[in-house]
Amino acid sequence: MKRRFFLRSKRLTLTAENIDMAFRAVRSNRLRSALTVTIIALGITSLVGILTAVDSMDATLKEAYSRMGAGIINIRSQYSRPTEMNRVRNSREISRVQAERFADYYETPATVTLFTTVLSNTKAEAGQKRTNPTVDVIATDGNYMKFNMLDLSSGRSLSASDVEGGRFYCVIGDNIARTLFDGKGDPVGQTVHISGRSYIIIGVAASVGNNAGGSMDESILIPYTNALANLATSSPDFTIGILPDPSVNPETAVTEAEMTFRAVRRLAPFDDADFRITRSEAVIEELNSTMRTLTIAAIVIGLITLTGAAVGLMNIMLVSVRERTREIGTRKALGASSKRIKSQFLMESVIIGESGGIIGIAAGIITGNIIAAVMQASFIIPWLWMLVAIVLCMAVGILSGYIPAKRAAALDPIECLRYE
Repeated sequence: MKRRFFLRSKRLTLTAENIDMAFRAVRSNRLRSALTVTIIALGITSLVGILTAVDSMDATLKEAYSRMGAGIINIRSQYSRPTEMNRVRNSREISRVQAERFADYYETPATVTLFTTVLSNTKAEAGQKRTNPTVDVIATDGNYMKFNMLDLSSGRSLSASDVEGGRFYCVIGDNIARTLFDGKGDPVGQTVHISGRSYIIIGVAASVGNNAGGSMDESILIPYTNALANLATSSPDFTIGILPDPSVNPETAVTEAEMTFRAVRRLAPFDDADFRITRSEAVIEELNSTMRTLTIAAIVIGLITLTGAAVGLMNIMLVSVRERTREIGTRKALGASSKRIKSQFLMESVIIGESGGIIGIAAGIITGNIIAAVMQASFIIPWLWMLVAIVLCMAVGILSGYIPAKRAAALDPIECLRYE
């Protein structure tokens, strides 16, 4: 028992001495060590940074679409016309009349809303307060909040009578309410000015954070009848949103939507569709595909950089072995085993690799979250990628240091002492 404890203590002592000597060797070659650490840090920064940004955007987008739920259908105008169309019967935009007709004709049980953005990146004012030019004014009907599964923190949503009467009513986002009214009191009943027009606030949407199509926190909803008469500066291009009832088969809802809107657009059976239908499931799958591509690209970039760093680290360790030949011979003459010499050089290589990894992880997290903040995504700490980076740096250190360490351990002490 005592012998086993003694041997274990001796191993710990030797390991501590190897670590101490490795740190001293790294400090004595600051320039070369710093260059290698920088190369490794750049590789890890690119890897962790890009993957942090990707994970952040992925989490934000998935959260947004999970809030909307499965089965969401949107009908939008085509970005461009097909090159070969039999007939052109409609303008590219979806007009108010067509959107209203679809809402009247669509018979599948569902919540149907129509909306369009009439002002983007504008300001809203109340008294002496004004927002930044980041506000979107959305012209819509009374179903927009239900379609997007948005809640109210106070007041009510737009109603059918508000739309029919073209009233100067609005529902504002949480950030707008905080900016204009400092979070003091209830904004409902107050007046907000938009592009020279005054609107009475009838509701405040609960905070939802950022989502794939912009944030309701930075949006204002007004009746589309009022918006088209007072704020629209060009022909509106409406989007039709459909939220089928839980009992409705999603495929049935999509098929019925396409048939109904083809009739609204007066398209014959042989005419190509001059609109596009998107489903939330398809959007999520497309996003996942894009995120996977970005992840693979980040991994490839990081591995290429780390491969270069590994080659550089190996060269530095080989040069270090040559420069310290006499030191190796002296240590062997004093009783140091080949195994201990090998461990010391491996330890130096691992220390350099992990030092670059730690710096790269910190820089990558900061860089990735700065990119995510610019893209209005949430802050995230990529624990998985941090662990991957640490393991990669450990592997780079061991693989790069193995050949130099083996060469150092194989040196003859007599020849080493003669080395000039």
